Amino acid sequence: MTITWLGHSCFVLESGGFRVLLDPYKVVRGYPDVTAEVDAVYCSHSHFDHAYTAGVTLTSGKADPFAVKEVPTFHDDQNGSFRGENIVRVFSAEGLTVAHLGDLGHRLTERQAAAIGQCDVLLLPVGGTYTIDAQTAKEVAEQLSSRVIIPMHYRQGEKGFLELDTVDSFLSLFPREMIRRYPVSRLEVTKDTPAQVAVLAVP
Repeated sequence: MTITWLGHSCFVLESGGFRVLLDPYKVVRGYPDVTAEVDAVYCSHSHFDHAYTAGVTLTSGKADPFAVKEVPTFHDDQNGSFRGENIVRVFSAEGLTVAHLGDLGHRLTERQAAAIGQCDVLLLPVGGTYTIDAQTAKEVAEQLSSRVIIPMHYRQGEKGFLELDTVDSFLSLFPREMIRRYPVSRLEVTKDTPAQVAVLAVP
């Protein structure tokens, strides 16, 4: 499976030529509004920086290899009373599971963690302010026994909201040997991909 980061919380998952777009955005500092031609699109919630579909063109006719599971969560730690609901989605294909946590705003309950299950790949917000912060993100990763962790929703240089933390606070919580920095924004994941925190290049 190929995972491509488009910045912020937006990714493309690809399996067998079928492309799934997650959380397309607009008006995120330093990034152009997302435009893409894909086979399916999913948004974790309705905010402009996670649900901009005007630039998305959907193709048709391909068989969808992904099984998708949805787990309701919240965008804050007040049961959604401040920022509303958030949908975690778990995508399964090629014997792999990829969980996209959207704008998760709290530590998972035991029931939520069990519903999501163990993840081969975790797409995890780490920048705080609007989502969980670095420490809580690490706790969530441990709850889900994730093998490959890809941080998202953080500030990097001239890109990302100024209110967000950089990825460094999150990385500081892991042994140096676990961290892999990639020169590209794309990662090929197989059953043999070693455990790591994969920092993809900012597109």
